[in-house]
Amino acid sequence: MSPFSILRRHRVAALLGAALIISPVVVSFAQNPGNAGLSNVVATTQTPVAGITAPNGSFAPVVATTKPAVVTVTTVMKAQPGATDDGSPFDGNSPFDQYFQQFFGDQGIPMPKTPPQQAPRQEALGSGFIVGSDGTIVTNNHVIDGATSIKVTLDDGTELPAKLVGHDAKNDLAVLKVKASKPLPTVKWGDSDKLMTGDQVLAIGNPFGIGTTVTAGIVSARGRDLHSGPFDDFIQIDAPINHGNSGGPLVDVKGNVVGINTAIYSPNGGSVGVGFAIPSDQAQKVVDKLMKGGDIEYGYLGVQIQPVTQDVASAIGLDHPGGALVAAVTDGSPAAKAGIETGDVITGFAGQEIKDPKDLSRAVADVSPGSKETLSVWRNGKAMQISADVGRNAEDQKTASNDEGGKPSAEQGLRVPSLGLGLTDLTPDIREQLNLADNQRGAVVERVNPDKAASAAGIEPGDVIVAVDRTPVKNARQANQAIAEAGKSGRKSVLLLVDRGDAQIFVAVPFAAG
Repeated sequence: MSPFSILRRHRVAALLGAALIISPVVVSFAQNPGNAGLSNVVATTQTPVAGITAPNGSFAPVVATTKPAVVTVTTVMKAQPGATDDGSPFDGNSPFDQYFQQFFGDQGIPMPKTPPQQAPRQEALGSGFIVGSDGTIVTNNHVIDGATSIKVTLDDGTELPAKLVGHDAKNDLAVLKVKASKPLPTVKWGDSDKLMTGDQVLAIGNPFGIGTTVTAGIVSARGRDLHSGPFDDFIQIDAPINHGNSGGPLVDVKGNVVGINTAIYSPNGGSVGVGFAIPSDQAQKVVDKLMKGGDIEYGYLGVQIQPVTQDVASAIGLDHPGGALVAAVTDGSPAAKAGIETGDVITGFAGQEIKDPKDLSRAVADVSPGSKETLSVWRNGKAMQISADVGRNAEDQKTASNDEGGKPSAEQGLRVPSLGLGLTDLTPDIREQLNLADNQRGAVVERVNPDKAASAAGIEPGDVIVAVDRTPVKNARQANQAIAEAGKSGRKSVLLLVDRGDAQIFVAVPFAAG
């Protein structure tokens, strides 16, 4: 679990073997899961000589300085049980095998028993790049995930066994180490923050195992979120990358590494000019920690957060959308102990401006557990500072508990015409249907008019409204009255705190659309 439980309705990423392709059909990493049929391909590439004179616009000088530091990473993984090396159906267990055993036995002809098959080895290819002349190599975590052995092939064809120094699944990064007889060529980190849409870039790697390949393109977009991990902030590029390119460097026109090629979007499994790379500024911080060995410890606050939309900003009095809206606070968490409340908007953390939930997630993750940091918070129309002791993130951190309240009213089916909601009280039957705790309080959304504002805002039947404009409501009547009061105030929208499943979210519903 990430340092924050960011609320998402859909996750589009799915691991297929060892490859990530993002498409309406499938999502896969740009690593080659196997090289059947390509093992006999001979790579005959010509590397430019450093210092050569090239025509204007040629990338040859850049390639000459960077390509020698790019490597191929070959991993051996344990195959799925039950598979055979040659694909023979005679494994001693199939119906065909049993049939032939009986047939030849009836004829008095002994049939040799099939020797037990060992689980076949599966090889996968990826790419990487050397950042230390002592043999320190960077690649993607999904390239080496599950490997029983790792081999690195240098640009000159030298094959070396590699040791895994450290890896981090959340950022999809890994560091390897090889021992060479001489210092190895390296590439330098660049500044991905300076990249602008339209800048030229080169992607280097070993697609499909055919040999080190260079492709050129531009930065198509920044800040892409593929929902593949908690810290997604991908650079989108149109330089063609394919299976096997994972872990290879994305370099700028000066030859500096500004990204790590990681994923492609494809409806057919091949490159369609939509690739994604981890920014170097994000990767370098993680790599520096991984080079020291061991696991990375992430900071933890204990809040569920969501974006601040224009409607939410209007409802809480912010002059512009921005920051991370706290939808729930985990009991006993560092956030709870610091006094952070549901409905707060975190606009700054440790001196960094927080523009959206991703900013906060990454900022807190980068902080060492145990440190004390200052948060800038917007609460009840005022800006304030809160100091919090950052905790240690664990995979089993729980989300916030539900609000508590008094007994429900007997009034049922109250309607909020301006929003298009049909509300009802919590009854024993409804609690059972929605699997709610006995102490859960609020107003249940029984009906949603599809033509009204609440439906457009995402309110669904079965949602439980537990607060209106940060004021807790115990039943349908209180919710109805609170929404009516908000409508009289002249504001454009009302902020509803909703329990949905095991999550709690804020939904801003505009009155104008009602």
